[in-house]
Amino acid sequence: MRQAGEPGSPARDGRAGAAPLRRIGFLLLPEFTLIAFTAAVEALRMANRVSGKRLYEWQVLSVTGGPVHASNGLVFTADTALAMADALDLVLVCGGERVEQYTDRTLLAGLRRLALAVPRLGALCTGSYALARAGLLDGYRCTIHWENLASFRERFPAAICSQELLEIDRDRYTCSGGTAPLDLMLNIVQRDHGAALATAISEEFLCERIRGRHDRQRIPLRLTLGTSQPKLMETVALMEANLEEPMSLDELSAAVGLSRRQLERLFQKYLKCAPTRYYLDLRLHKARQLLLQTDMSVVDVALACGFVSAPHFSKCYRDYFAKPPRDERRRIKQSSPDS
Repeated sequence: MRQAGEPGSPARDGRAGAAPLRRIGFLLLPEFTLIAFTAAVEALRMANRVSGKRLYEWQVLSVTGGPVHASNGLVFTADTALAMADALDLVLVCGGERVEQYTDRTLLAGLRRLALAVPRLGALCTGSYALARAGLLDGYRCTIHWENLASFRERFPAAICSQELLEIDRDRYTCSGGTAPLDLMLNIVQRDHGAALATAISEEFLCERIRGRHDRQRIPLRLTLGTSQPKLMETVALMEANLEEPMSLDELSAAVGLSRRQLERLFQKYLKCAPTRYYLDLRLHKARQLLLQTDMSVVDVALACGFVSAPHFSKCYRDYFAKPPRDERRRIKQSSPDS
């Protein structure tokens, strides 16, 4: 069991008032995202250091107990195999690239057994995919990295997947990738030991603030544009919510209270394109996520993204990405570890 090991940190004991020791396991899947894993661990280390107490211990798990390579090629040694993990308060599945390739029967069976043995389960980055595949997010609010949102929702309709930075729903803890695990762990520290300690850790890491579940993953369009255009934001939100059954330009204009010409001018001024072009780009990017992250047929992908026919979809896709959808799917299959 690994811990911060700060000099003078008191050992766990039975004295009245002693803070409870929380044991957290990190299950590393092949090609896991290193920044997500280390951001979470560093929050625990700093909690011990700032408090001067041994509040948290952590353990690195792998499915077999063997070493695991991160997406950047670095190799990490596991403390134990998933089946041997015990006496843990929380286990977080750390995913990354090609998570679907590594979510096999052994992992799923291990996660289901784990759900009966530990009080809380969670996931960092794409680790939510593994929990959902094991049926452990059915009926739970959860989240995953924004690149995987579209395919996740298609694949796991029983999970309530949001665009939030993190979600804590009963005994399930999930967050998106990047630095979001730092925010997740700070929220956990705040729940366990109060806001003062969580804030002190945030200050040590030069974090401006502790983000919560109501923070969205992607940078808001108003910040990207450097201006506030509520009608434009409202229109884009409508587009994003209606990809499978696209709204017409007249419908969008009426919904936001502008004329068709006014809406076209707004998009041209701030986004340098026509509304129809922007809408098509959104649908094509969703289609690409579905092609790369699911085994849906090209026809089903086309329908899920609002295209009336596969030939029309293929033409639009090829014009935008310079390759037809089937070639995109073939490239992914060829890069699979089992190929």
